[in-house]
Amino acid sequence: MNPQAKNPIALKTPLEESIRVILEEIGEDVNREGLLDTPKRVAKMYREVFSGVGVNPETALTTTFEEDYDGIITVKDITYYTFCEHHLIPFYGKAYIGYIPSGRIVGLSKFARLVELTAQRPQVQERMTTQIANSILNVLTPKGVIVTIEGTHLCMCARGIKKPGTATVTTVKKGIFAENTALCEEFERSISRS
Repeated sequence: MNPQAKNPIALKTPLEESIRVILEEIGEDVNREGLLDTPKRVAKMYREVFSGVGVNPETALTTTFEEDYDGIITVKDITYYTFCEHHLIPFYGKAYIGYIPSGRIVGLSKFARLVELTAQRPQVQERMTTQIANSILNVLTPKGVIVTIEGTHLCMCARGIKKPGTATVTTVKKGIFAENTALCEEFERSISRS
């Protein structure tokens, strides 16, 4: 006889069971109506928001095109949501990417995908900024790349020091951007325009 035929409740995955244990450990009644499906919902959400774990972000940039363009290409206001790896609490914000090609470009939507892939894993903002810049550098080998990320961290706003409205800004400059202040200023002006 099938063991599940006796028990109509489906077996829980290890992730669902872990979430149930967390709820019990904080003093919740896991049999309360509002929490009955919470372990299943949270497990599904975790699988979605952490779907970039083990995926190389450079795969977002695999389709490139030859193009003779010598100016700065800027893609700004790329919204992201991720989870701080220290507390597994969300942080979110905007990413700004600029690069000067050296003969190869990529479709602009690929930068949004790159940001998304780097965000779909437990993260720290500093690493995320560097991963985005290095992915562009490795795939496109541009003359230079600059990446700025603004973030609002709930681990700082909603717990601990509790300072809502605080933003963190990280910037990585590679290639010609690391050497040329005027180019960095041009990038800053382009991302500050409304």
